[in-house]
Amino acid sequence: MESEDRPTIAGLLDKIRAYHPGADLDLVRLTYDFAAEAHKGQVRKSGEPYIVHPLAAAHYLADLKIDPVIICATLLHDVPEDTAVTLADIEKNFGAEIASLVRGITKLGKLKYRGVERYIENLRKMFVAMAEDVRVMIIKFADRIHNLKTLEALPPQKRYRVALESLEIYAPIANRLGMDEMKGELEDLSFQYVYPKDYQRVKALRAEKLSGKEEYFRHIIDKARRELEKSGIKSVQIYGRSKRLYSLYQKLLRKDNEIAKIYDMVAIRIIVPTIADCYAALGILHNLWKPLKGRIKDYISQAKPNGYQSLHTTVFSDDGEIIEFQIRTVEMHEEAEYGVAAHWHYDERGARLPKKEIKWVQELAEIQKDILNKLSDLEEMKVDFLQTRIFVFTPQGDVIDLPEGATPVDFAYHIHTEVGNKCAGALINDKLVSLDTELKNGDVVDIIVDKNRRGPSQDWANIVRTHTARMHIKSQLKQQEKTALTRWLKSVLPRK
Repeated sequence: MESEDRPTIAGLLDKIRAYHPGADLDLVRLTYDFAAEAHKGQVRKSGEPYIVHPLAAAHYLADLKIDPVIICATLLHDVPEDTAVTLADIEKNFGAEIASLVRGITKLGKLKYRGVERYIENLRKMFVAMAEDVRVMIIKFADRIHNLKTLEALPPQKRYRVALESLEIYAPIANRLGMDEMKGELEDLSFQYVYPKDYQRVKALRAEKLSGKEEYFRHIIDKARRELEKSGIKSVQIYGRSKRLYSLYQKLLRKDNEIAKIYDMVAIRIIVPTIADCYAALGILHNLWKPLKGRIKDYISQAKPNGYQSLHTTVFSDDGEIIEFQIRTVEMHEEAEYGVAAHWHYDERGARLPKKEIKWVQELAEIQKDILNKLSDLEEMKVDFLQTRIFVFTPQGDVIDLPEGATPVDFAYHIHTEVGNKCAGALINDKLVSLDTELKNGDVVDIIVDKNRRGPSQDWANIVRTHTARMHIKSQLKQQEKTALTRWLKSVLPRK
């Protein structure tokens, strides 16, 4: 990083002042001075003064208009671990709240691959820290994003390891917390180090696909805006956003690398004042352009498990070009971009959004006590807790939260062990399906139970995605083997 590009404390204070005029800027300045003094003489692998790192992480959060208290803790986040200054010193100088956030980060320590067991122990610590105060993860993500931006200074092997961890652990946690902006940053910054050839290929593909189309998209945006205003809908904001590279790469893998099958290379976002305006805007777009069948998704009436809400529609626009629109309110947009971080995000008036209950964060403490303590497999942890989630329903309307790719057998074991063991078939949306069918968001699942069934089939262990289902299947199969062996021994051994 060139010295003129280095973040400064003056620049940080300017950013905070712009979105939160009432912020205590003296406190921010004092935390910076304290951290700079503590890190004095320390340099990073890149040769830069160490203070550049916490300052850059703080700038990243200021760009997201995050609460200055979190920014103060970000400036101090490495002080207790890397200097002679203690947490008690931080509390004495800056109070209990900032010290508590720094303590949360310090508890996490440096996550390192020192064998899978130790690594899972560190991940447990991360989940516990999140459950205690999710703001700790906001700081951790900002810290990791700046580390990824400066990976060039590390040896290739370490670069790969840090990037892989960011892609497989940090980005999925950001996704579960609804932090789309941070998830996208973590993924794209890691992508180039984990899959360098694919990164270059996808980057070139996207550039080629979008080349020379800026004027066309501008025309579509202007046309949509005029029609909305003519109908009395005041769009707060309307803009196009090209698909992120890693997200495009994942979609290409699902679509047999056929770029022609990807319709959301650029999604046009329409942000309107109310929910009623969202649905009205959808109708206006469909009057203007013909919608693609089966491509209308209502995530407002049925939000994604991480809280994401929006209306999606894909249309044949002018000249037959296929374009996706995403329609949402300001609150939904804040939630979609920043997830749980939205509750510590200030708008232009310096007002903070109201805090909502975040179900998944509250569940973390329970997860920690229950399944997490039994987990010894990193891959299972990734599937059970870090994968994209889907919502499916029982016929009574109860919501079941499962990982993407889950099957009716996962669903059955989620309901009850006996429902799983006696599962003989399944209806999805009233249609009989095979037990290895992948469930989709919004499916209504009805399990057919056979009371005379002895237990699960051997092949079920290969079709389930959740740790719970696999554990119950293995346990039941062992029991069946034991019973069969006992029965056989009784039949061959002479009776006394």
